[in-house]
Amino acid sequence: MALLSPTGISAPGVDVLSRPAEEFGNSADVELMWAIAAYEHAETHFNILNSVDPMSLRLTNIDDDIYTHFKSKFPDLNTDVIDPECLKSPSGKETWREFCNCYEGIIDDFNFATLLRINSQGDYNDDNTIMSTRIQFLAIEIARNRDGFNNKIRTKVSNDC
Repeated sequence: MALLSPTGISAPGVDVLSRPAEEFGNSADVELMWAIAAYEHAETHFNILNSVDPMSLRLTNIDDDIYTHFKSKFPDLNTDVIDPECLKSPSGKETWREFCNCYEGIIDDFNFATLLRINSQGDYNDDNTIMSTRIQFLAIEIARNRDGFNNKIRTKVSNDC
């Protein structure tokens, strides 16, 4: 069964990404497929943010649980503008690993590489994007939706038209 890209269209080679990593080593082709899939996901996410009210947007069927868990584990994390060190430092990685592993078997592809905007008011570009796991992306974007930070990007795009 072929995996669907974030746009819902069967993407060439995406089904390869679900195979065990040990089969590939450091394959440039697989890295390129990951980059393409991450970019398509980011593009789809940004288009959705600009099309619907983020406060009512549901990214999963367990958004409430993810949000509650995220806020209890990271009560002081500023989701408006993410400090990449909170994701990448040794202590940050350990705390996030514990959080992320709770979603293994619950969120499909919970640890897949995903692009995350650093500043919620900006779009996806080289200066405003870092890599995260899918569950980190979901937790932070659900919080941004609930806390009203993603409303700013929708308002900004509406005013630019």
